[in-house]
Amino acid sequence: MNITATEYHEKRLAAMTPEERAEFDRASIESDLALDLAQAIYDARTAAGMTQAQLAEAMGVTQSYISALEGGGSVPTVPTLAKVAHAVGGSLHVQIAAA
Repeated sequence: MNITATEYHEKRLAAMTPEERAEFDRASIESDLALDLAQAIYDARTAAGMTQAQLAEAMGVTQSYISALEGGGSVPTVPTLAKVAHAVGGSLHVQIAAA
């Protein structure tokens, strides 16, 4: 019997204990945030017409660091986001809104 990836995913989630599901949900939120911020950094850099190397130089970091930020492997700190915004000639605005 063949199952779709969605069916497999749902089956795995259903098999989790409440504690495992809570940890999964927390990790999922962080992963989604990391990817959203990675996209925002990439968008800001490219909108400014900068290469990764140029952004790195403007921030005083390495190009590999910029690559890691844009890769979404971890959530950047607010000070790091502020440095990106400054380096591309922009500003950082943080908003928390109720759903």
